[in-house]
Amino acid sequence: MDSNLKTGFIGLGAMGWPMALNLHKAKLLAAAYNRTHAKAVALAKETGCLAAKDILELAKHCGAVVLCVTADQDVLQVMDALAATLKPESLVIDCSTVSAATAREAAARLSKRKIDFLDCPVSGGTEGAKHGTLAMMCGGNEKAFQRAQPILNALGKRIVLMGSVGAGQATKAVNQIAVAGIAQAITEALAFAEAEDLPLDKVIDVVGSGAAGSWFMTHRGPTIAQGRYPLGFKVTLHDKDLGIVQQMAAARGAQLPVVEMTRVHYRRLLQAGHGDEDISALFRLKRQLFKH
Repeated sequence: MDSNLKTGFIGLGAMGWPMALNLHKAKLLAAAYNRTHAKAVALAKETGCLAAKDILELAKHCGAVVLCVTADQDVLQVMDALAATLKPESLVIDCSTVSAATAREAAARLSKRKIDFLDCPVSGGTEGAKHGTLAMMCGGNEKAFQRAQPILNALGKRIVLMGSVGAGQATKAVNQIAVAGIAQAITEALAFAEAEDLPLDKVIDVVGSGAAGSWFMTHRGPTIAQGRYPLGFKVTLHDKDLGIVQQMAAARGAQLPVVEMTRVHYRRLLQAGHGDEDISALFRLKRQLFKH
C-alpha cells in the first residue's frame, strides 16, 4: 500500500460502514474511528484495520482520511483534531453533507498545516454506498482531486470535480432540493393511483417507463406499493440537509417552496415516530389526503 494513501475512516453510520468496507476491498483502509467505539472494533474484526480509540490515534497511522459524519459542528471538530495530528501534505476527504461555508472553513483550518481538503458529498443512498456506485460531487483543487482518485474510485462511480472548495456541497444542495421534489411528486401520484383503485405495480411499471420515470419511482415505488419503507435515505437526515439548503437560500434572499413544504411534512413524520424510515414514508401522509 502507498503509505500516502493509507486511509482512515471516521463515522461508521449507515453510509460510512459500507464505504469503509469498500476502501478495505481496495486495500486502502488502515484505521477507523467511530464515537461508539464498538462499531470500530466490529469493523476491525471484519477487515483487520486498526480500531482507533480517538481521532488522534487514527491520524497517526494515515496519510489520508475520509469522514462521513452528521452535522456541521461535527465536521469542524474533526478538522481541529486532524489538523493537530496529520502530517503536512496529507489529504482529507469529507463525504458528509454540510453547508458550503462549513466546507470552506474546514479547508481553511487544515490549510494552516498544509493539509489538502476536498468536500465530496455523495448521493445514491445506502445501496450506492454498499455497491461502491455513489455519485460524488467534489470541491477542491485539481491536484488534490487527482491524488484522491484511488480513494474516490473505491467509493463511487460518477465522480466529478465541480469547482473550488464548497462547490461539492453546493451541488449536493441542488441534489437534495431535487430529491425533495421527486419524492413529493411520486408519493403523491401513487397515493392518487391507490385512491383510484389502480394496481400500483402496473402503475409503477408503465408510468415509470415514460416521462415520469426516475430512480425514485423504480427503486422506491415497489416498496411503497408493499407498504414498506426500508432505509435508503433517512427522513431525519434529509430534513437536516434541507435545513442547510434553507440557510444557503436565505443567504441569497430566497425561499424555496418545495423545501419548505417537505420540511413541514417531515416534521409530521418525525412527530409520528417515523424519522428513522426512508423518505418514501411521505406516502404515509399522501394517502391520508384521500381518506375522507
